[in-house]
Amino acid sequence: MKAVIINKTGGPEVLQLQEVDNPGISNPTDVLVNLKAAGINPIDTKLRRGLYPMNHLPAILGCDGAGIVESVGPGVSRFKAGDEVFFFYGGLDNIAGNYAEKIVVDERFIIKKPEAMDFIHAAAAPLVSLTAWEALYDRAGIESGQTVLIHAGAGGVGHVAIQLARLAGARVCTTISSEEKEKFVRQLGAEHTINYRKADVVQEVMDWTEGKGVDIVMDNVGGAVTQQSFSAVKTYGDIVTLLLPDAKTDWTIARQRNLRFSFEVMLTPLIAGLVDAQRHQTWILEQCAALMQEGKLTVHVGAMLPLSEAAQAHALIEQGSTTGKIVLEIN
Repeated sequence: MKAVIINKTGGPEVLQLQEVDNPGISNPTDVLVNLKAAGINPIDTKLRRGLYPMNHLPAILGCDGAGIVESVGPGVSRFKAGDEVFFFYGGLDNIAGNYAEKIVVDERFIIKKPEAMDFIHAAAAPLVSLTAWEALYDRAGIESGQTVLIHAGAGGVGHVAIQLARLAGARVCTTISSEEKEKFVRQLGAEHTINYRKADVVQEVMDWTEGKGVDIVMDNVGGAVTQQSFSAVKTYGDIVTLLLPDAKTDWTIARQRNLRFSFEVMLTPLIAGLVDAQRHQTWILEQCAALMQEGKLTVHVGAMLPLSEAAQAHALIEQGSTTGKIVLEIN
């Protein structure tokens, strides 16, 4: 089969399309999937650059996949050949990923693709849906009537988070960087937008909440933005970050306000082999799939490229200006 391989860490040019051996079923609950699309995520670029350990090279990246079941192991009960599926699995260290024509996944971590979605949008959905759901529902315990500030609302995780927050009955404020992105996030349900390049984010939030601060901040940026966000959260509020705060972060305001601070790293179950947590993530994807089927949750694909142009896809995501997700189409 064809697969995009990295033999060493480095820039996008290390992604090389090669012929490799087909994967095979080795466990009773294995499912062999002919991939039709693979989602591109920032974690892929960080692994490629060597920012996270890659102890097993060559490697195939990509943790989001969608395709058609080719065959199943003797212990598989939920799927059969011909089923259209999608999933979050692979692409980390010694687990082969989805930048390929085929992949083997345990049936516990696969769900059926919503009929209302094509393979491209299905492959775009897993990581961003899981991250947004876990951050808002599992970490922050979002409730109807609350106010939420979502940083980078036009991004992959951000645009899904806006929709999930609105589905929970919350009011949403989000940061953006252009008029085009403002229009995009408002269509998704954002009530208030802040162009962080032109306005004081904290002051805008305080004005929007009549001086109270928001109940929840979802920080999709990290760095200095994390500390800045402390002043936008009400006393006893929540802040959830996907990324590391700046090493020089001053935690004084967070402590004074008794903020509940959480990290959201949805990769942890896969990295640590936490099967129960992976099953919970499968359950989350099932909930999101139902919402997608009903048209209540959408995943925007900002760019679609063929598998052979994985390097270009990485270059695009590292530019940081893409709206929604980037997906590789696999023929």
